[in-house]
Amino acid sequence: MRFVWAVLAFVLAAVLIGTGIAQRTIFLGPKDVTAELSVKAPQAFTVIDSAVLRAHPGEQTLVAHGDGTIFVAQARTADLEAWLSDTSYNRITLAKDGTTTTAKLVEPTAKSEDGKDVQRDPAGSDLWLDSFADKNSLVDRMQVPEGVSVLLASDGKAEAPSDVAVKWPLDTATPWAGPLMVAGGIFLLLGLVLYVLAIRHSRRGRGPRRKAPPPLPVTEPIDVADRAAIDSAPEGAAAPDAVPATDATGSRTQPEPDPAAGQDGAVRERRATMPKRRRALLLIPAVGVTAALLSGCTPDIWPHPAASPTPTPTETQAVEAGQQAPAVTEAQAARILESISGTLADADKNLDAAKAETRLEGSALEARKTAYAVHKSVADFALPATIPADKVKILVPQAYDSWPRTVLMLVEHGSNDKVAPLIMTMTQADPWSNYKISHVAEMQASAKLPNMAPAWLGAKLTPPDSPFLVVAPDELASEFANVIDQGDKSEFYDKFDKSALAFAKSVQDSRATVVQALKDANADTTSTLAFAAKAGTEAPVSMSSIDSGAIVSVTVEDSQTIKPTSADAVIKLDKNPSAKALTGVDQSAAGFVSVYGVQLFFAVPAQGSDAKITLLAASQQLQSVTEIK
Repeated sequence: MRFVWAVLAFVLAAVLIGTGIAQRTIFLGPKDVTAELSVKAPQAFTVIDSAVLRAHPGEQTLVAHGDGTIFVAQARTADLEAWLSDTSYNRITLAKDGTTTTAKLVEPTAKSEDGKDVQRDPAGSDLWLDSFADKNSLVDRMQVPEGVSVLLASDGKAEAPSDVAVKWPLDTATPWAGPLMVAGGIFLLLGLVLYVLAIRHSRRGRGPRRKAPPPLPVTEPIDVADRAAIDSAPEGAAAPDAVPATDATGSRTQPEPDPAAGQDGAVRERRATMPKRRRALLLIPAVGVTAALLSGCTPDIWPHPAASPTPTPTETQAVEAGQQAPAVTEAQAARILESISGTLADADKNLDAAKAETRLEGSALEARKTAYAVHKSVADFALPATIPADKVKILVPQAYDSWPRTVLMLVEHGSNDKVAPLIMTMTQADPWSNYKISHVAEMQASAKLPNMAPAWLGAKLTPPDSPFLVVAPDELASEFANVIDQGDKSEFYDKFDKSALAFAKSVQDSRATVVQALKDANADTTSTLAFAAKAGTEAPVSMSSIDSGAIVSVTVEDSQTIKPTSADAVIKLDKNPSAKALTGVDQSAAGFVSVYGVQLFFAVPAQGSDAKITLLAASQQLQSVTEIK
């Protein structure tokens, strides 16, 4: 019966192991599903709609082949439509059946001046959430969310690749393959154990087997001559012939062999040790088969318990009805900042104002242009602060679907605590332009930003004439300029906090230093010096905070005018190499006007609040020196 159970165990093991292996081989379905995307007439651009990319669950893999550069970008569908509004392109959409795709030609909605499609290289645009390029062939794995489409192009002039396919992974998990093979291995071991036990039991039941002796011949009386020969044999000599012993009746008897000696005893000893060796040898292949079945196993062959939903914290900021999308994502902002930092670093190295203009505008651009012009003649003239690409600490994008779009960010210089972080605003004028920094300043040591909306939500821009702040954004610069000029006599003095008043005082002190230097040179009798602060020509940027206040960035122009007091006197620039480098003259009979651009960031509370206007960041740079005509 033990042999029967052993055979049954071997059969079950074969069935279980075979079924497990079959699930991972002949019964295993395809690993992915592929959709070939084709167009009738290739264009410079092809848009793969979000619905096509999300036709199947899981990660999307885009495979494209063509000649030359292949460029792929992800962007919000509405942004792609705006970027392509002045050119023709193919758009691949999902058919009504939800399984097939269709391609149609989309005509431009905004024609260029010559009526032709605009040819534009898509590489390097700040509009893309992500982008990737390669030569001749491209494989891009992506996780495209709802509302995001993919742009496929070459260089904006050549046709977009037409050999395109999208793949989605299929679930090829076989959760019972692993348990089946393990169970088969267990039954295999069990069958081997039963087989060994059956053999052992069978041998013990039969006991030791000896060869039966031959039948004895008929007994006869011993011959007298034979007995005499035996008796006369010398002591210790062998008898001439083995004579069987006889019993009392004279009959011959067969001698009983010694059970513990001779060849028969050695055979029994070997038989006793053979079952142990065979059991050990039989277990070795069983263990080897089980190990081979389990080696190379993947998580796909094991069942997984249903994952319980992980609790997530509730967002403290609710999305309002009709809320527009934030201008940039965090990953997008980091990529834009890296591009800006690299461009300006190269511009600073080569004193290239044209290159700096690709990433700067307004007072930020004017300060760098002036610094480049002076630095070419005055080597120790300091350039404006570099834009780090290390870490975006705070990101507040404008929640706006149209253009221009504005982003506020606070950037740190890596782990260097000795360098003040920079706060800046940058603006994208239209879908085809890149972001440009308009305001940038160094954070004050004790400054703390108000609570701002999270990056995934975005914030609204406060109108320049908003009545909901203690000071309208377009009046803030002129009021602070008045505080700089008049100090505690200004009617707006009490609106500002200690940090703002301290900065205004530092400007007044620097003015006093210039006046004293003029007196020390005995030039105060032949020249006059006047100072005046006013609001800059640049429009303020105001980003609303959660508490209904706003962060407002403004520019104040602090001018210094020096004139001779008589027709015979002149103003010399011997001790002012910066002015000499900017004006190109050594002296003037009319005088000079020097303008310093002061970039400021304030936290402005809501109307009705008792809080004061707080200075967050400030930077002052020489903006221009001109000769009075």
